[in-house]
Amino acid sequence: MLVSLTSTTPVATDLGFLLHKHPDRVRSVDLGFGRAHVFYPEAAAQRCTATTYVEVDPFGRTRRRDRHRAQGLEPYVNDRPYAASSMLSVALGRLFRTALTGRCDDRPELVARRLDIEIQLPAVPVRGGAEILGRLFDPLGYEVECSPIALDSQFPAWGDSQYVAARLAGRQTVRSALEHLYVLLPVLDDAKHYWIGPEEVNKLLLRGGDWLGCHPESELITRRYLRLPGFIREAQARLADAGEDTDLLGVQRDAAEEAAEAPIRLGEQRLEAVLQAVRDVGAGRVVDLGCGEGRLLERLLAEPAVTCAVGVDASVGALERAERRLKLDQMSERRRERIRLFQGALTYTDSRLQGFDVATIVEVVEHLDPERLDVFADVVFGHIGAASVVLTTPNREYNSNFERLDARGLRHEDHRFEWTRSEFEAWVRGIAARYGYSVEISAVGSSAPVCGPPSQMAVLRR
Repeated sequence: MLVSLTSTTPVATDLGFLLHKHPDRVRSVDLGFGRAHVFYPEAAAQRCTATTYVEVDPFGRTRRRDRHRAQGLEPYVNDRPYAASSMLSVALGRLFRTALTGRCDDRPELVARRLDIEIQLPAVPVRGGAEILGRLFDPLGYEVECSPIALDSQFPAWGDSQYVAARLAGRQTVRSALEHLYVLLPVLDDAKHYWIGPEEVNKLLLRGGDWLGCHPESELITRRYLRLPGFIREAQARLADAGEDTDLLGVQRDAAEEAAEAPIRLGEQRLEAVLQAVRDVGAGRVVDLGCGEGRLLERLLAEPAVTCAVGVDASVGALERAERRLKLDQMSERRRERIRLFQGALTYTDSRLQGFDVATIVEVVEHLDPERLDVFADVVFGHIGAASVVLTTPNREYNSNFERLDARGLRHEDHRFEWTRSEFEAWVRGIAARYGYSVEISAVGSSAPVCGPPSQMAVLRR
């Protein structure tokens, strides 16, 4: 079994620090079913790859089986253990135990950094067809490519097997990428090689707790990972309890919106565009208004020029998820002083939000009722009055390119409206004139000839 994790984010060899495995050495561990190794086929500043190779010992597996079980050739010729499955998941958990906890003592600033990561799985079983692969990984921000593997290349008429060669690419933290593989490899295979006990519920929630509850295929993942009805019900109840007093429906809707935009990686492009705009205006003290689960805050903390980052959201649940994503309880005291989270609404004045160099408002304004936009503008541009404001919102004209939209043709059931390019420009320029800002409007994502970009951004400077 093989899986390769490649970083192309300079300095790419930082991957070694995050995985706690030196590129010049081979690391091996003994497992109950064989032996696992991790090594680096390449380790350069621009590209670094860590490959996990698992050798399965079929004779050892057979000797350890219950003697009353059926004998014969099945333990030796069964091909499932030799493709990416629960065995590979166990190997990843053993080899990268420290990385999965989010620790990097030598370079702690790397832990929250998202890297351009590529995952190669030469042979992975997918029960239910290759489209399951996309349903599981697309909402997590990956580009998914897969090609079927023939039953026998010498007999093409036999057709394809249930195995595919898969490539996943996305901007992820190393910890998140490992967690996604750890949980979803057994889900793709829809089988486990070991007895499923009550501790499996804890393992699922430990590795999937930050993303499983809002994943559009949460039910499928839970059912396949746990298999037994009692454990499935317990996991679902605990996920529901974790979301108590939060806008769980809003979380699911956000996941649906992300799934609609995932094929063009718009979420990642949008955050990168906002981050670059923050750099361009000089950064300093930044407040993210409507911070949600803290994805932008995670990036802001990795920027040396950001001296203070504050997240504000109306949802207590979103702030709790942001706290978990940022791992505030594990931060050093010095780093913790740079980040704060507040509950608040953008239609009410709040003196805690004054005195910032930059305010970011990412895909928030379209969630307001149109009649509240004037109040919103008074609060943000009049009361808060940051020196610079970076604001993004969808371009409604681009929606014809998406397959998943609500009944009104909008990207999110909670969107009260979505502006065209001309409507957005008119509103922004009116705001700039009223409150004394200059404004630059730019595209986010690749523009189509007729309908323009998928999202639009305004940078306002006092």
